[in-house]
Amino acid sequence: MSNPVELYLVRHAIAAERGAEWPDDDKRPLTARGVSRFEEAVEGLRTLGVGVDEIFTSPLARARQTAELLAAGLPGGPAVRVLDALAPGHVPASVLAQLSRTARRRRIALVGHEPGLGELAAHLIGAGRALPFKKGGVCRIDVESLTSRRPGALTWFVPPRLLRGLAK
Repeated sequence: MSNPVELYLVRHAIAAERGAEWPDDDKRPLTARGVSRFEEAVEGLRTLGVGVDEIFTSPLARARQTAELLAAGLPGGPAVRVLDALAPGHVPASVLAQLSRTARRRRIALVGHEPGLGELAAHLIGAGRALPFKKGGVCRIDVESLTSRRPGALTWFVPPRLLRGLAK
């Protein structure tokens, strides 16, 4: 692949539990623990030399907060934009269709939810099963283009504990 698109798939950090306090699931925020752990994970990403030009996020509060933490911790403070197709319930094809109309750069982070992110990762690499993302987990998949029909390459898939370990 010459000059591939680098896609970083990021599952949102630890969020408040569903329940009476948060009857609207779309508004559930990150917990203080989720914020601090993800900030450490972003330090680990910097240690790996990760840089992104654009960040797209699900419209849900916990994903938006995670995307903002990612942008604040990475060099250049990339812009964060909402991509509605990253909300729960969308299929990988709709994510890629919306992204291909919107993205303008070649290093792109997508912040979303399970099981959608795992399904998107599987779709991108041609796997038969979804990849399981832990909260705050990140993977990098390189693709020829956002509209390519050829499978991408899973470059790495890192759980949040390892990212936090790299930060120390």
